[in-house]
Amino acid sequence: MDEDVIIEENEMLLHSLNALRTMEVIDIKTGSKIGYIKDFVLDIKESRVISILLPGMPKGWFSKDEDIEIPWSKVVKAGIEVILIDSTGIECLNS
Repeated sequence: MDEDVIIEENEMLLHSLNALRTMEVIDIKTGSKIGYIKDFVLDIKESRVISILLPGMPKGWFSKDEDIEIPWSKVVKAGIEVILIDSTGIECLNS
């Protein structure tokens, strides 16, 4: 059994945070690869993930790239190798 996959029950896969960081994030709306998870925003009181952060694209030579924040509600499926998201309503991905 893969150490990163903790349990499989009722078609639900539970992954460690480190395992999620190695999965490529793909937008189901466009089919494009967005990147890999850089970090997570957590609600400690509720013990849940609020959003995932992806590294942004540099806008110029000296500009600082801003992270792309994707609400966890936009995660459609976290599979074995990829995370599928729906970018509807996420401005930085639809411009």
